[in-house]
Amino acid sequence: MNNMPAFAEVIEVAEQLSFEEQEFLMELLRRRAVLAKEIEAARKKFREGKTRALMPAEIIAEALA
Repeated sequence: MNNMPAFAEVIEVAEQLSFEEQEFLMELLRRRAVLAKEIEAARKKFREGKTRALMPAEIIAEALA
């Protein structure tokens, strides 16, 4: 029950986009890749005990300090 399109199908659809849409898609994918790296780095720090979980109120207080 895999509803995910095949990679080749995704590429085929992407090739049908306008140049501007392709540029936007590439920028979106770059941003997602950067975010994924940042998330992995944060998880690694948490696993290593270099950071701790915070409650939302603590995050807001820290941001406003």
